[in-house]
Amino acid sequence: MDREWNDNQPIYRQLRDRVVAMILDGVLNEGDPLPSVRNVAAEYRVNPLTVLKGYQQLVDEQLVESRRGRGMFINTGARQLLLQSERQKFLAEQWPRVRESIQRLGLTPEELLKNGAARTSAPEVKREEK
Repeated sequence: MDREWNDNQPIYRQLRDRVVAMILDGVLNEGDPLPSVRNVAAEYRVNPLTVLKGYQQLVDEQLVESRRGRGMFINTGARQLLLQSERQKFLAEQWPRVRESIQRLGLTPEELLKNGAARTSAPEVKREEK
C-alpha cells in the first residue's frame, strides 16, 4: 500500500479504497487475512481507530468478515461483488465525463482502440527485448 495520504478524503476512506484496489488487483484474494489493525496503524502512523473504521466499512459492505480472536478475512465472492459495484460506479460517475471529452475532442472509436492497443502492447515489446 502507498504510504502517502491526500487531503481530499478522510484517511479511513483512503485505507478502505486501497484495500478494495488490492482485492481488484488480485493482491488480496478470498480467504486472505487483512493486516492487523495494530500493524497498519504502526506502519502508516495513523490512529488504530482510523484503521478500524476503514476496515469496518469493508465489513459493512460484506467484503470482509471479522473472526473473533483471529482477525479480518476477505469474504468469498468479494472480488466479484466489487467488480459489479465498481463497474456500475464507473458507468454512472466517470463514463459520462469520459464520453463528453471524447465527443468534445472528436475522437473516433478506431482512434481510441488503436491508441489503447499501442499502449498495452508497448510493455510486452520491452519485456521481450530483455
